[in-house]
Amino acid sequence: MENSAVRDFWDEAACGETAYAVGHTPLQRFGAHSAARFKLEPYIESFAVFDEGRNVRVLEIGVGMGADHERWARSGPRRLCGIDLTERATELTRERLGLSNLQSELQRADAEALPFADQSFDLVYSWGVLHHSDDTALAIKEVARVLRPGGYARVMIYHKLSITGLLLWLRYGRLTAPLNSIYAQHLESPGTKAFSRKEAVSMFKAAGLNVYEVSTELSPGDLLTGAAGQRHNGPLLHTLKLLWPRTLLRMIGRKLGLYLMIKAVRPG
Repeated sequence: MENSAVRDFWDEAACGETAYAVGHTPLQRFGAHSAARFKLEPYIESFAVFDEGRNVRVLEIGVGMGADHERWARSGPRRLCGIDLTERATELTRERLGLSNLQSELQRADAEALPFADQSFDLVYSWGVLHHSDDTALAIKEVARVLRPGGYARVMIYHKLSITGLLLWLRYGRLTAPLNSIYAQHLESPGTKAFSRKEAVSMFKAAGLNVYEVSTELSPGDLLTGAAGQRHNGPLLHTLKLLWPRTLLRMIGRKLGLYLMIKAVRPG
């Protein structure tokens, strides 16, 4: 069932829209958003491998402002589809693609009930979206359903044992609140979830997908870079950003990254 609270949250602004989409024209705003996104999260490109969209059928679940979707469109897919829970995101992505005469089948839809036939796609991609679903396991089953045998899923969901989770727990947990409730109440939209590696692999396995690569990466929230933490602004956050040991964390802290990146294949 669609979560109206989640939809309303992201209808206020797509991910990164307020912080990074700056400029006087749509072209400037979309360009600034993409530049910030791929600078702060450079590992997106090596995880997605956008060039592998050429001549295959690609679905992106959760298009947001369309930065990744534009990259898929430029790869020359045989078919490209994108869904999002909000009209705002699909409209922004449609506007972005239109500026470059790029094409995609975009529609508002729920990841728990994808509006596509079985085995419709060769590749399903989703970055930081399925942990917002009411039923993440069901959404992953939908990913498996629409993949052809031999098709690939590349999905990032949030990692429970992360620096971001620790920071939020120290700020809001008062040493008693369970970590799941901290994520649900204080990280992005209401009900946001995070998973251990074991929990994530189990969900993919239950959906009939074979996981062949699992990795973690430090998010801007872990490193306190960019606009990370702006909803929790205050003197403490300002001081932490000045003193935060980013170089050390990049060297030794990747296992505690918020981003849990999973590559899987549907057996064929």
